[in-house]
Parts: sequence; structure tokens; C-alpha cells
Amino acid sequence: MNKMQSIATRIQRLGMTRHFGRVCGVHGGTVRITGLNTHASVGDRVLFSMRSKDFLGGEIVALHPDTAMALSEGPTEGLAIGDEVELLFAPRLAPADSWIGRIVDPLGRPLDGRPLAAGASPRGFRNAPPPAASRNRLGARLDTGLAVFDTILPLVRGQRTGLFAGSGVGKSTLLSMLAKGVSADVVVIGLIGERGRELREFVEETLGPAGMARAVVVAATSDQSPLMRRRCAWAAMTVAEHFRDQGKHVLFLADSITRFAEAHREIALSAGEAPSYRGFPPSTSQLIMALAERSGPGPTGAGDITAIFSVLVAGSDMEEPVADILRGTLDGHVVLDRAIAERGRFPAVDVLRSVSRSLPHAASAMENALIARARAALGAYAESELMIRAGLYAAGSDPKLDEAVRIYPALDAFFTRKSTGARQGFQLLTEALGAHGGR
Repeated sequence: MNKMQSIATRIQRLGMTRHFGRVCGVHGGTVRITGLNTHASVGDRVLFSMRSKDFLGGEIVALHPDTAMALSEGPTEGLAIGDEVELLFAPRLAPADSWIGRIVDPLGRPLDGRPLAAGASPRGFRNAPPPAASRNRLGARLDTGLAVFDTILPLVRGQRTGLFAGSGVGKSTLLSMLAKGVSADVVVIGLIGERGRELREFVEETLGPAGMARAVVVAATSDQSPLMRRRCAWAAMTVAEHFRDQGKHVLFLADSITRFAEAHREIALSAGEAPSYRGFPPSTSQLIMALAERSGPGPTGAGDITAIFSVLVAGSDMEEPVADILRGTLDGHVVLDRAIAERGRFPAVDVLRSVSRSLPHAASAMENALIARARAALGAYAESELMIRAGLYAAGSDPKLDEAVRIYPALDAFFTRKSTGARQGFQLLTEALGAHGGR
């Protein structure tokens, strides 16, 4: 049945007419084309036929009265004036249920060396989000397998969360643990601009067979063109929407939105858009928010997409453009701190700088009281940490600080614990808050 669907999809893609143009100028990765400007639209793909008999893909990024401007999907060496260009029109993706357990590129081509059947219903890459008035509300709390997320930073069905971290702080490892631990029917992972050598390592070791058994991985490596890296995020979201529309709960993981935004910056600047916000063009905000809005609760009768978007923040700067744009769009954010990672605590979550907007509704009154007490103790300790470490703190001067100092080691250890769900997580948190028999 899958083979027949794949053949039918390919037949649907065959056009009655084909449009060709010619290369009339090449500058860097930008190519000017004549003969297609009255047929092409911005976002359409083209195929360059080079004199060396090689083929090169590209995408229309700007249109002028006499020419169309395209950005190539690879090196332009060998491309010459007069080379033939075929218009392929807007690319579409046809996800299928058989994609679970597979690795694909942003155009839906297999990367694991095995044949891949296309689905029966091709979809666009930049689909509109569900109508706001008909979307479901956030759902029930999800088990994650990690005590800190089962308690203080809960994740609920349909929630959109940002994971903000510098490089080498354990972001990818945490994402893989969530991919294996969060309750979901399907996991869709977009690896945007990842180092090529890390793809197999992530799939086979970090994610493992248990994680891949319910996952679809869409990958574009760092050496690929910005067109492919940007399209990777859209393709992964399109795959997630395929399963959501079947009524399934999808966990969507994107690593990282920063590289998605950087790829868009390269494309937008090549198309002539002026940089504004720290080098990012004005369209970056809408691009990021449009992607985020496609996730979340689905429309009535459909499933939901619970999304975790990772953001690379240099020097833990939460005010850098991509972090600033995304933080205001999401239902919570988790900050990983390098100093915490360097002292050996994983996950290196800075609880005081992290927040889940599913609270207080995702927890009972008793659970919210425990969370408030834990946060108060962490805050009190953080305010006086330098004094405590310098040996200047004298016990008995502040009862609240005394309690914070007493329970801090147990509370810090709690953030490394695994759990089987909220019930066990709050039991562990209660034990941490009552360390050494105190209350």
C-alpha cells in the first residue's frame, strides 16, 4: 500500500509543462536567471544544468522585471553564463507513518541508505498554524523521567518551551533524555546545522534504539547551504503536523533555532534585505514566531505538538536577538548554566532563571507550596552565596537563610535525580526540603 501511495504521489508531481530559463549572472552563491521571472515565485526551487553534466539545486529569493535571483544549494564552481535552469516550483513534503525510525533530509530524502516511501498527501513547508479560536487548551502534565521537570519546571501537553544554553553545556544530551523520557506517541527531531560527525553519534548512542523506535529525525548538517538549514526546521514541523492531524501527541525537538535564524540571515541579506537588529534582518522575528505558532495545541479533533526549541546563547546572554524573540513567544524557558555544568551537575538547569508558564495550573495547591518553598530557598542562598563561600555567614542571623544553607546540598542533588513521574518527583522534592530532619 505504501508503494502505491508513493507512486501516486510522484505521478501527482508530474507537470504538463516545464519551464526553463538561462543563467545570466553569477555572484558568489547568488545566480541571476532570465526567462523565469514571469513564471517563478519567491520560494520556488530551481535546478541548474551545468556544462559539466552536474546538477545543482537552488531557490528563488528575489524577482525583478527582467530576471529572477536564486541562491544555490551548493558551491557554484562550474556554473556558467547560459547554463540551463529548470523551474521546479514550490517544494512539497509528503510525510508517511513509515518515516518513524528513519533519518531524512529537509527534502524528504533518506539519509540512512534505505529506500523511503513518500506519503499520499504532499504538504507545503510553510503551513499556517491552526486558527487561534479553535485550538485546544494546554493539556495534562507529562512525565519526563527527570525530577526537576516533573516538579519545579513541569511540561504539559501542547506546551512550547525554550532551552537556552551555550555550547558544550549538555543541551543535546538533555534533549535526547527528553526524547526518550517524555510521554508522546511520536517524537520529531530537527537537527539544524549540526556537525556531520555528530549525526550518527546522536542517533545511535545519545538517542539510542529506544529513542529512535518512535522518532523521525530531520537533519541538515553545518556544511550544507543556508537554504537547506532553514528548510530543515520547516520540514521537521511539517512532519510533526502530519502526525498531529492524525490525533497523535507529538513531541517536537528543534536543535537549534539560533542556526535556523542564522541561515535565514544569510538568505535574507543575499536577497537584499537590510540588517537591523544586531545584524539580523527585520523578517527574523516573524520567521521565528511563525514557526513556534505552528506547534502547541492542535485544533479541535486533532492531536497536539509539545515543542522544545533550543537556543544557543553566547555567554548566557538572554537578551541576544534570537533568545529575546523566542522567549516572548513561548510558554516557558529553561536556562542551562555553564558554571553549574563545570561543577559536575547535570542537567545544569539554572532553576531561578527558568520558568514554566503551565504553573500554577499544572500542580495542586500542596505541590505549588513545595515549589514556592524550593524557589525561596534557592533565592535566599543565591543572594548570599558569595558571603557563604567566603566564610562570612554566621548561623543564626537569619532563619530563612539558615534553612536555605541547610537544605541547599540536598536540593542541588535533587536536580540531578531521575523520576517515574510527578508523584515520585514530589516525594523526592519533599525529602530534599526536609533534609536532616528539619521542616
